[in-house]
Parts: sequence; structure tokens; C-alpha cells
Amino acid sequence: MTATKGLEGIVATTSSISSIIDGVLTYRGINIDELAEGATFEEVAYLLWYGKLPTASELEELKAKLSASAAIPAEVIDAIRLYPQDANSMAALRTAVSALALYDPAAQDMSREANVDKAIRLQAQLPTVIAAFDRIRSGQEPIAPKAGLSVAANFLYMLTGETPDDVAVKALDQALVLHADHELNASTFAGRVTVATLSDIYSGVVSAIGALKGPLHGGANEAVMVMLEEIGSPDRVESVINEKLANKEKIMGFGHRVYKNGDPRAKHLQKMSEELGKLKGNLDLYRMSVQIEEIVTGQKGLKPNVDFYSASVYTTLGIKRDLFTPIFAISRLSGWTAHILEQYDNNRLIRPRAEYTGPTSAKFIPIEQR
Repeated sequence: MTATKGLEGIVATTSSISSIIDGVLTYRGINIDELAEGATFEEVAYLLWYGKLPTASELEELKAKLSASAAIPAEVIDAIRLYPQDANSMAALRTAVSALALYDPAAQDMSREANVDKAIRLQAQLPTVIAAFDRIRSGQEPIAPKAGLSVAANFLYMLTGETPDDVAVKALDQALVLHADHELNASTFAGRVTVATLSDIYSGVVSAIGALKGPLHGGANEAVMVMLEEIGSPDRVESVINEKLANKEKIMGFGHRVYKNGDPRAKHLQKMSEELGKLKGNLDLYRMSVQIEEIVTGQKGLKPNVDFYSASVYTTLGIKRDLFTPIFAISRLSGWTAHILEQYDNNRLIRPRAEYTGPTSAKFIPIEQR
């Protein structure tokens, strides 16, 4: 047996949920460009869970279920109040999702119907958890979800207490569509490994959140924003980025292990970044991002990935930097739970082997002789 570092190039399972073929991302065979331009996040979630786009009545039924499920138990709110003031946002989310399982009477029901209901419930509750966490740590009271709002609109409403404008809702909704699934990425694989033991869906999602927390997976857009803040203004981009490249520093938000000719999702976020900048009357973040792209692509041949322009999008929406990855989780939950359901439907314990590199002829030495 020979190990493959990072399992690169290894086909670990079959799946009908999403694909990346010749640089084209699809959900259930539908090109991401079509979904980003024409579908709402709720339609995409339905597509991932049920394998087809919803009819008008099916979509309304899903929206009603999401709206009815968005509130979280008071006990979970009380637990969030006890988190340290400086708690990591992803650690807070991971802990809260684990707590949600304690108050779900169907948590251990492994029937498909119950698991689909739990997927919908979790999809509705994650935005509520994240908004409540942010408001509590800021000394504000959590805002209850409002019936009838979309996932994107409700999240923005619960963060601020104000009804968001249509452009902001559209921007966040499109970002959720673009992040919803991405084949067998690290967090999705972690979730599938967990539930392959026939553990419950909450455990699978907690595992996925733990994997997404890492900066090599979910934290890249936050690192992009740190860089933009460090640069400060468009007139400093060239000097700062050239210095970083000369020092062989990694420029976050560029390159992807799967995409060799550019991430197909990035162009949608770039357009969104420009539109939001115009709406808010400040295009500095967008212009800085475009300049960075021109330099890095020109000198290194690397193209931006989905994280690069999402940083300026979320910041222009007024979202705090450490909430970027939790928002990623809101979106990717739809994909995680679709994969978890697929794993349950055709399960086999995931148990790979390791190439052993340690000693082979070591002898036990009694303690008195050591």
C-alpha cells in the first residue's frame, strides 16, 4: 500500500449531488452559472435534498417549513449567553449545533423522513444561532426570526433588527447558492465519515463544522479581508502585494486544488462586489480586489477562488469579519445534509488504511530494564 498525501486524486465514493468536471461545477447536473443567476437558495436546497427543482407548491411548502422551524430553544439561547465574550465564532456555532440535538426529540430517529425534517430544521436554525451569538456578544438581545422571510433576508434581519433592502438580500442569497455544495470537500467528507458509523445527523454536521473551521477550508475569505484591511486603500495595493510576492507570502483567495483554470463561482461574486460597492457609494474594496487579482494572476498565473470576492461582498453588507465562515456554514449545511442523507441511503463504514512508516522489529523492554 502506498499513501496519497491529502487523498489527492483518490475517488472515495459515488455521489449524484454535485460534480466538478473539466472545471464546471454543477448541482444535480445543473450548471452553477444557471443556478446563481436564476435560482433562490431555497430552490437550491430543495434540489440538493430531493434531487430535483421544486414546483411552485413544493417551494412554498419548503419555505413554510423553514419559517416554522427557525426559532431555537430558549435553553440554547441561555447557553450562548454563557459563552466567553471572545469566543471563536465557529467554535460557538459548533457548540450550539451540538446543543440543538439535546432539545430535538427526533434526534435519534434514523428514518429518512425524520432525517430530511432535521436537515430542514437545521437549515432554518443555523442563521438564528449565528445572529443570536453575534448580538449577545455585542451586549444586545437576540431578535426572533420573522415569519415569511427567506433564509438570507431573515439572517440579515436578525443581525440588525431592520428589514434588509432587496439588493442586500439578493447578494447574500446568491452567495448562499454559490457556496451550497462542492463535491467531496473536506467538511463534507468529514460529515460523511461520521454518519457512516450510523451516528446521527447532528454529529455529522458538528464534524463538518469542525473541518470548516480550519483556515485551509472555511477561513480563507476572512484572511482575504485581513489583507484588504492591511492594504487600506487602492493606491497601496501594488506596493504591498509586490512586497508579499517578493517575500513568497501566500496571497489568500487564489488557486484551488480542483480548478486549474479558475473557480467558476468567483465571477459572480466579483460582479456582486461591484454592484454592492456602487449601492453603498464606496468601491474601494472592489477596486483593491481587482488590482490584487491583476497582479497575482499576472505574476503567478493563479486565479481567484470563491473566497476572494466574498470577503468584500460580506464586508460591504456590514457583516463582521469573523462571521464570514459561519455564513459559509449556513450555505454549505444544505450540501452537508444532502450528502449525509445520501450516505445513509447507501451506507458502508468509511475505514481507509494507512501506509505504516514506523519501526517493524521493535522489542518490548520490561520497565525495570528501561
